[in-house]
Amino acid sequence: MEVEVKQVEGISFLGRADSDHWIVMDGPSDLGGYDAGSRPMELLLIALGGCTGMDVVTLLDKMRVEYDHLEIRISASQREEYPKIFTEINLEYKIFGEKVPEDKVKKAIDNSQNKYCSVSGVLRKSADISYDYEIIEE
Repeated sequence: MEVEVKQVEGISFLGRADSDHWIVMDGPSDLGGYDAGSRPMELLLIALGGCTGMDVVTLLDKMRVEYDHLEIRISASQREEYPKIFTEINLEYKIFGEKVPEDKVKKAIDNSQNKYCSVSGVLRKSADISYDYEIIEE
């Protein structure tokens, strides 16, 4: 994988990888930014949500689980001192649908977190990652 990052102005940057989609990264105005994009540490958590979300829906689909949709909320704590790495991360999975089998949801999430999600694997080296889930019948 290769990534290209270009300074736009101040601390505003554009980045893209092999998929060839540009993303905007920026900081607050008091640090020379324009508040025009996500912060790099925010992108790490977004990447975590995308990684595990893709795993979970793929696994649920393979298990032929019928559901309406999935939402993931992520909260994290960082160290006070630099580098301000994540120390604790919690994921809250919400699976929406009628009669969604809990055992299969749990298995999909466990497999994502402990086997498939590469972003979790990287972040786990510095942070305690916990998760819980809720099945919401609509």
